Amino acid sequence: MDAYRTALAVRQMNWLLVFLHNGSSMFQRLCLPSGGKGEYAGGMPAKKRTSSAEKHNSAAVEDYLERILELINTKGYARVVDIADSLKISQASVTNMVQRLDGEGLLKYEKYRGLALTASGEALAINITRRHRILTDFLRLFGLDEDVIYHDVEGMEHHISPPTLKAIEALTTQLSRQPNLTARVRAEL
Repeated sequence: MDAYRTALAVRQMNWLLVFLHNGSSMFQRLCLPSGGKGEYAGGMPAKKRTSSAEKHNSAAVEDYLERILELINTKGYARVVDIADSLKISQASVTNMVQRLDGEGLLKYEKYRGLALTASGEALAINITRRHRILTDFLRLFGLDEDVIYHDVEGMEHHISPPTLKAIEALTTQLSRQPNLTARVRAEL
């Protein structure tokens, strides 16, 4: 029975890896709203976003908050110039987004000074960072190239649902505890 469970787990892991590796096109067809009709491609109704934190969730907002938190944690502060350099975009674009985030109550910004995340901005940034870490840890289990992992995680982290993320986190935990199973899966890649 143990061999059967192992074989089943390997087959399921291979399916999940193919699903995740095929990336954005397959992922988006299955997980993103279809044509704005309020349904997912599988015909399931889309959830309405209701919390104030969720209404701010766009990929750009999440990228900015994630980067701002990273800068604050490493340098002790974040300035427009640092964010622009880090994201490789113009300072004017960063200033526009920072002003928007300030208006949405996610950070406090004073021109020519620095900026600080509000409690809600910090909570959202921590959640984004957590999603990024979980997905990165999962893909690293399989020995994928770091550039591939970074690119794939940047695409997935903004679209993954909480239940899917929880499943990947649980799977990562279990695979980390079973190096023999992880090695067998890696061998099949």
